[in-house]
Amino acid sequence: MTGFAYAQAAPGAFDYLNSLIVPTMLIIGIMYFLMIRPQQKQLKEHRALLAALKKGDTVVTQGGIIGKVFLVSEREVQIEVASNVKLRVMKSSVQSVLKDPAEAPKEESKSEKESK
Repeated sequence: MTGFAYAQAAPGAFDYLNSLIVPTMLIIGIMYFLMIRPQQKQLKEHRALLAALKKGDTVVTQGGIIGKVFLVSEREVQIEVASNVKLRVMKSSVQSVLKDPAEAPKEESKSEKESK
């Protein structure tokens, strides 16, 4: 037998720690860019929407109620859903502001496009 057996040093605790730090940091970075950052951006946009809320805006609540803003206070909004029917809702429950049909650009129908 001419072969020699060489002894290897056992890996230390620092090597195990290094092998765990890189994947952990990578997972945290991916989670930040895919989950946390978009959610913070959406929250910031919603706060700006609520701050810009004014009388006459057509809004949709989280419950699906559509109406015109009648009165805006610090925490509540009064929405007129029909003539002389007003609802008080929390300002945070307003999901989005709809564009008025008069202000929206008019789309051409299919028959109008074909006639041109």
